[in-house]
Amino acid sequence: MAELLALSPSRANDFVQCPLKFRLRTIDKLPEPPSEAAFRGTLVHSVLERLFDASAPERTIERAVDGIAPALEALRAKDPQTVAELFPGPDQIVRLQEQARGLLEAYFALEMPDRLEPEAREEFVSAPMSSGLLLRGFVDRTDRAPGGQVRLVDYKTGKQPKPQYSSEADFQMRFYALVHWLSRRELVHTLQLFYLGSRTTVAKRPTAGDIERTEMEILELWESIARAAEADEWRPRRTPLCGWCHFKPICPAWGGTPPPTPEITAIAGR
Repeated sequence: MAELLALSPSRANDFVQCPLKFRLRTIDKLPEPPSEAAFRGTLVHSVLERLFDASAPERTIERAVDGIAPALEALRAKDPQTVAELFPGPDQIVRLQEQARGLLEAYFALEMPDRLEPEAREEFVSAPMSSGLLLRGFVDRTDRAPGGQVRLVDYKTGKQPKPQYSSEADFQMRFYALVHWLSRRELVHTLQLFYLGSRTTVAKRPTAGDIERTEMEILELWESIARAAEADEWRPRRTPLCGWCHFKPICPAWGGTPPPTPEITAIAGR
C-alpha cells in the first residue's frame, strides 16, 4: 500500500519526464542501483556542508580537500555495501578523491566561503499547500544578507546543461522559493545554482508573479498525478533518457511488463 501526500522537486520532475517512472519510484518504491555520479555528488555536498563548521579564515581549499577522506569514511560507515560496490579497489578510491578535489577547486573558483555565514545548510524544508499537498525537500544552503535578503543555493557537481535542458534545475529552485514563501511569507531575493563541473553559476531573482505561477504549475501537476493514480494509468514516455533508466527492462514502451500497481490508500486533495 502507498500514500500520495507529499511532493519533492525530483519526484515532480520524474512525473513530467515519465509518469511510469514516477510510479515505480514513488509508489512501488523499486530499488535502483547506486551510481558513481550520485555518490560523488553526495561526497562533495558533505565536504561543503562541513566546511562552514570552520571559522571564516579557516575556510580554505586546503581544509576542504583535507575533509574529503573523513567525509568518505563517514559515508562508508553509513553504507559500506555501496562504497564497496562502486569503488572496489584503492585505485577507484583515489580516482574518486581526485574528482572530488577538482570539484572543490571549482567551487573555490566561483565563491569565497570566508565571506559567508550561512543561515542553514542541507536543511529539510516543507510546507503545505491549500490543497493539502505537502511540498518538501532539501536546500543545500540558505544565506541571509545583513539587509535581510535571502539567497537559496544549490550545488550541482555536473556541468551546466544547455538551455533546452535546464528546466529541471529551474523548476527545483522555483519549487524551493515557493516552499520558503509558504512557510515564512518571505520572498526569496536570489536563487543560485553552482555548476561545479563547468565552473559556472546561474542566478535568478524570483518575483511574486513567479511564485504564484509556480504554485499554479505544481497544483496542475498534482492534479495530473492524482488523476493518473485514480485511473491507474501511468503512461510511459519514450525519450533519449530511456537509455539511462533502470526501469527500461520492465517498461511497456520497450516491450517490458511492470508489476501491478500497489494499492494507493490516500491522495492529497482527494
